[in-house]
This record gives sequence, structure tokens and C-alpha cells, in this order.
Amino acid sequence: MASNLVPFLLALMSAGLLAGFLAGLFGIGGGFVVVPALVAVLTFMTDMPAERVMHLAIGTSLATIIVTSLRSLQAHAKHGAVDWQILKSWAPFVVGGVALGIALAGMLDGKALRYVFAIGVLLMSLHFLFPYLSRRLPKGDHMPTGPLRGALGSLLGGFSALLGIGGGTPAVLIMTLSGRSIHQAVATAAGFGTLIAIPGAIGAILIGWHEPNLPAGSLGYVNIFALLGITAMSILTAPLGASLAHSLDQVRLKRVFGLYLVLTSGLMLSSGLLKRAPSPDDFTAPAALAESDGGLPLSSSASKGSR
Repeated sequence: MASNLVPFLLALMSAGLLAGFLAGLFGIGGGFVVVPALVAVLTFMTDMPAERVMHLAIGTSLATIIVTSLRSLQAHAKHGAVDWQILKSWAPFVVGGVALGIALAGMLDGKALRYVFAIGVLLMSLHFLFPYLSRRLPKGDHMPTGPLRGALGSLLGGFSALLGIGGGTPAVLIMTLSGRSIHQAVATAAGFGTLIAIPGAIGAILIGWHEPNLPAGSLGYVNIFALLGITAMSILTAPLGASLAHSLDQVRLKRVFGLYLVLTSGLMLSSGLLKRAPSPDDFTAPAALAESDGGLPLSSSASKGSR
């Protein structure tokens, strides 16, 4: 890995530039961009086990969201747009959902996590491609309370932790359907991102702490090099994306992002289908072939031992 460290860091920084630009352009958190980018970089530039690539991508994505969500929360708080009471009352359920989501992620293999991410992203694309669907949902004049709040908060935390996202889109949807203004919803959603990202990243570190064969700079399922590279670069390009967004049609932007999510979902599904788990035949076939060829050595060490 040491010889590939520089190309690895350059690839991560490039991913950060793209993630920041797209996050600023579409007004969304970077998780939808960071996770696929990390999957690509880790797959092609490291020799880590394929079944753990998704775990490291999701954990690192959650760690990057800590930085971006805190910056966003601070900026919105200066304008008095954050509803701290909502964050306080929803926090136990959201954090509990995150804990369950991270625990479930630890029990799933890489292929299952790819499917979960692909399906979750596909569901999120509907919100951007068909915004009129959300307008048809029943609306209220207050935030959910009681068992409904517990269920929605836990679902929000668990769903976001499994996908490695900050949960901004579903949080905004819940708040706007509950009679809150879009400005207050967006501001408070940054707080939800912090509630999700901090315990999510800590959980990813813990469940991956004893995992071998992780890239250099990894603390469990959080890679520090990726965290620093992506965060630093995204800070530079997010304002550029935001500036461009103001000059473009917002409806078309949302549809383009919806198409991006559909494409991402398709790529994740196809890559998961193409990666076949090893079968017993993969290990018995070489031995059988060696026996049929008169007991030829199977490795260089075996060859040296026979001399």
C-alpha cells in the first residue's frame, strides 16, 4: 500500500473535489457522492477484501458528514433558523436508530450492503424525479410525537447509517410535511446530520476495529486519509457548485440529480451481481488439476520444498 499511497491520496482528493461540487450544485449532503466514489477508489487502488469495501466507504462517508454538517449547522444557527427543541426531542430515537443501523451493517456482507445502498438510493431518486408525489402526502401543522416520532426517528437514523448519508432529504421532507418552512427544515436537517454522523462514525470504527487487511490510515471502518482528503477538497468546491446552482433551473437540477441517483443505483446493483462469492469448487479444482497432472506443485513454496 505504501508505494500506492500518493496515487491513492490523489484519487481521494479528486473524489472530494467532485463530492463538494455536486453537493453544492444539488444542495444535498455528500454521502450520495462520497460512498460511490470511495467504493470505486478502494476497489481499484487497494487490495482490501472486496466484501469489506462497502463497510469502509459507508463509515468514512459518515465521518466526512460530521465536518460538513457541523459547518452547515453553525452557519444556519447564526441566522436563528435551527429548531433546537426538535433536535433535542428527536435525538434519542435518531441515535438509537443509528446504533441499530450500524450493528446491522456489521452483520451484512459487502454484497448485501451494496443492494441496501442501491435500493435506498433508488427510493430517494423518486423524490427528485417525481416531486409531485411528496406534495400528495398528507400534511399536518405540527411535528410527530409519541410512537410515531419514535418510529420515524429510528427509521431516519437506521436508514441513513446503512447508506452512509446524513439524512437531510428525508428530514426535510418530514419537517415540511409537518408545517415547517423549507428554510427551517433545511437548517434543522443539518442538525439531524450531526446526530447521525457522529455515532455512526464511532460505530463504524468500533465494528471494524479488529478487521485485518484495511488500507493504511484506517481506524476500523473509517479511513483517516480519505476523511481528510475528501473533506478538505469538498470545502473548496462546494461554494463553486452552489454558485452555479443559482444560475440554473432548480426543477431541472433536481431531475438531473434524480437521474444521477438512478444511475448510481444501477451501477451498485450491477457490480453486486457481477461479484460472485467463492464456492468450494474454486478451491478444490486447482488441487484436482494438480493431481491429474502428476502432482505438480501448487505454489512456489511447495516447489522449493520438493527440491
